[in-house]
Amino acid sequence: MNQDLKKQQLRKAKDKVRKVKVFYIHLAGYVVVVALLLYNLYIVAGPYKNKIISLNLSVLVGWTVFIIIHGLNVFKGKRIFKKSWEDKKTAQFLKDKEEEKTFWE
Repeated sequence: MNQDLKKQQLRKAKDKVRKVKVFYIHLAGYVVVVALLLYNLYIVAGPYKNKIISLNLSVLVGWTVFIIIHGLNVFKGKRIFKKSWEDKKTAQFLKDKEEEKTFWE
């Protein structure tokens, strides 16, 4: 029974790693395509300029929304600033405030 639990945990961990890896590949592709589209916006000219610009901007907006949703799904439940970090910083600021002295003391 214990071995089945370990296999299940290993499978879940590998799945999470795969999801993060796919997200980073997706993010790298997004950065490359955004750079190319921005360059295209810079060089575009001619009679179809407005249509090309609107197509490029719609691709940028759509893909940006999609990558934000993808990132939220991959990193759901993860917080940048954990409660322990907040408590530690609060204690540090209180300590610094107590140690703060004026120039004439």
